[in-house]
Order: sequence, then structure tokens, then C-alpha cells
Amino acid sequence: MVIRLVIGVVLGAVAGFAYYRFVGCSSGACPITGNPYISTIYGAVMGALASGVLVK
Repeated sequence: MVIRLVIGVVLGAVAGFAYYRFVGCSSGACPITGNPYISTIYGAVMGALASGVLVK
């Protein structure tokens, strides 16, 4: 179970950073996609939540 959580967090963080890098926000006014750190952390949290939901 812990391994699934770690994998979910890592994949979510990578997806969050990729979203910032390739889609992002050109004006910088977007609260989530305008900052790479926030986007990566948000992706990691979403990955953790998704891995917890998909475990069962």
C-alpha cells in the first residue's frame, strides 16, 4: 500500500510539473500553473489522492 502511495505521489508530481512546463500560464496570474513548485505539489497531492482511491 505504501509503494502505491509513493508511486502515485511521484507520478502526480511529474504530471504536475509537466503540466506547468508544457501548458502553464503565460501571464503568471494563474495560481496553480503559474508557479512550478505549486504545480508540482498540487500534482503530488492529486496523485496521492488518486492512488488512495484506486487501491480498493
